[in-house]
Amino acid sequence: MPEISTDLDLAVHYLKDGALVALPTETVYGVAGDATNDKAVANIFALKKRPEFNPLIIHYPHITFMNQDVEITELAKKLANAFWPGPLTLVLPRRQESKISFLASAGLDTLAVRIPSHPMTLQILRNFGKPVAAPSANPSSKVSPTSAQHVFDSFKNNPLLPLIIDGGACHVGIESTIIDLTVPIPKLLRPGKITAEEIKNLTGIVLENQSHSKSNPKAPGQLKVHYAPHIPLYLNCTAPKKDQALLAFGPHIPKGAAYSLNLSPSGNLNEAATNLFAMIRLLDNDRYASIAVMPIPKEGLGHAINDRLKRAAQE
Repeated sequence: MPEISTDLDLAVHYLKDGALVALPTETVYGVAGDATNDKAVANIFALKKRPEFNPLIIHYPHITFMNQDVEITELAKKLANAFWPGPLTLVLPRRQESKISFLASAGLDTLAVRIPSHPMTLQILRNFGKPVAAPSANPSSKVSPTSAQHVFDSFKNNPLLPLIIDGGACHVGIESTIIDLTVPIPKLLRPGKITAEEIKNLTGIVLENQSHSKSNPKAPGQLKVHYAPHIPLYLNCTAPKKDQALLAFGPHIPKGAAYSLNLSPSGNLNEAATNLFAMIRLLDNDRYASIAVMPIPKEGLGHAINDRLKRAAQE
């Protein structure tokens, strides 16, 4: 049974010993292991029951730490200066001399890298002195965790995870935006808090959208089925049934559902993103036949919210 703690030194001790530690980030909680240790990385895949063709994001405390592992392009530097530390992941060419486990990169000649902004995790990364591979701390394809308790509930009987660092609730609430910079026209592999519009305003680049891959994805979160609750989830509901739980949005909620939670009564997309995974978890209960989700605007952060909901939804 994992220990929930705020002891950062203990987290560093476990990582140096090759063990896994769940860490808080601004996006969601991640399950972290030494990215240069093949056994630690293999244990991440085993813990999550994650397909080994699905690469992991490598986390660093500072961009200078990345130079040994990836080629940092001028465009990458521009994006890093604007958005790091923060919820942006860049896919960059892997350096031949990189010591990152090839299992972490699914054998690709690229690496997905980012610098998280949560102060506790940044301090752990500085003290550890190595990058960590850290996908979301949940069973593969299931709802992502935004609190230490979510992680505990998922892995309370799994000896592969001895420690969960409690850093409070994640303030972004959905995974990082992922951009592939290894292609002539940069591609959006996963939408997130940082939007394509913001990238265009900063760089003038219109990103190609490639946020779906049936197999052999280049970055996490591209698989068609992802973020799924145990009971069916249906989108764009305006008339919920009496045996459904309703995930509402905005001030006007249709009647008829067995129970409802509102992502944002004021219709604020930032608030909705923060609440998304936590509320799906609360509604994911066998007392209800399914979860009905009200329409979410497809603008700004709404693109990322709709992306997560589409992957969680019943066909």
